[in-house]
Amino acid sequence: MLRFMFVGDSMTIGSAGEHTWRYWMWRHLCATLGAPFKVVGPREALYDKAAEAPTSYAYAQPDFPRRHLAGWGEGWLHMAPLIGDAVRRERADVLLVSLGLIDLGFYTNAEQTAANVRAFVTAARAANPRVAIAVLPVIPNVRAHDDPAFATEVALFNELLAKTVADLDTPASALLLASPPQPYDIHYDTYDGTHPNERGEQKLADAYAQALAQAWDLGSVPEPH
Repeated sequence: MLRFMFVGDSMTIGSAGEHTWRYWMWRHLCATLGAPFKVVGPREALYDKAAEAPTSYAYAQPDFPRRHLAGWGEGWLHMAPLIGDAVRRERADVLLVSLGLIDLGFYTNAEQTAANVRAFVTAARAANPRVAIAVLPVIPNVRAHDDPAFATEVALFNELLAKTVADLDTPASALLLASPPQPYDIHYDTYDGTHPNERGEQKLADAYAQALAQAWDLGSVPEPH
């Protein structure tokens, strides 16, 4: 049985009242994987904006496996030290990772962020030498839209991420760069220019679903939303 772990920042943990793209990805896997699987992770909560803490369980659809390793305001910098223990404890086989915007926005430049990607992969593989990792690049967001210098840094990181994935991919432990959702419009697919609304959530799930189906023959290519 494959064990999937969702790893990400605020776009992955989601906030109170949301489905999250994790829900839509779970639905897709249920419909198309054709084999038993499990969603694992050390966390389960949503972020509560009023409390400014991950203390909510008010999912729009609560009846699904809600485990994850995602955090509001957390990036590659924060997850690299955590991933080894999480993979080991949860016996994760497949990691679906969406990180990077927080790093570039608050903590590290493109080169430093790419170095943390390498540290993350190294730690995950130390815990499970056969772990498979699908990574999403930093997707369109309002800061990159409004700040040309930040947009340049995002573009540079996405280039470095693609090179890192190509360098670190191995037959034993596959590393895959998913294509960003197309089309993806921050005015229609997010509620604030960054965080996905329901339509955006489905598009993020579709991006992973397409990558897994085409590269690893896991599930099927989804119908576009």
